Amino acid sequence: MGRVAMFYQTTVGKKVVMAATGGLFCLFLVGHLLGNLQIFIGAERLNAYAHFLKSLGELLWVVRGVMGIALVLHFVAALQITLENWRARPVGYAVKKDIETSYAARTMIISGPLLLLYVIYHLMMFTLLWTDPSYTVADVYGNVVKAFQVPLISGIYIVAMLALGFHLSHGIFSMLNTLGLSNQRYHTFRKIVSPTVGFLIALGYIAIPVAVLVGLVH
Repeated sequence: MGRVAMFYQTTVGKKVVMAATGGLFCLFLVGHLLGNLQIFIGAERLNAYAHFLKSLGELLWVVRGVMGIALVLHFVAALQITLENWRARPVGYAVKKDIETSYAARTMIISGPLLLLYVIYHLMMFTLLWTDPSYTVADVYGNVVKAFQVPLISGIYIVAMLALGFHLSHGIFSMLNTLGLSNQRYHTFRKIVSPTVGFLIALGYIAIPVAVLVGLVH
């Protein structure tokens, strides 16, 4: 345990934690998206999927617990690395040039906290059912349609998913680098794959409220 703690104290250790938890989030996001996209098949299919998840009982809570711990580790490691970078550079550059960086990378400090806030809001809406007394456990399809028929709710969701796309774009790039694909010959691969995967995931989620707003899903 002492070695693990000592390794985590290093910047590399924190980046490894971020990469590992980030990879776990990517897998979760893809699985969650595939489940949510069943809304296009119909109410019966989506509600059956939701019922299956709830039937997992304690296993579902184990998964939620693991994701919750991963979220805390990811956020804490990111915060500590950011603070370390600030302490290492307490005085701003007279002339600042962004070399080999991207908009997604420069906005990670904004997209991260915004996504955390949205996750809390999302859980309150669709998991805890606190935001509308008319939402029911038995009709997940109805809950989703009712929520996204409100333009403001759909708008907030779409903005959050765009932030997710930017966050994943740089996050996947950094994760691949940390996990070993740091060689220059993989640079182009990482630059293409990272934003492609990030924004495909984001667009998949965005397709749902858009479909509700235009009446494709009703």
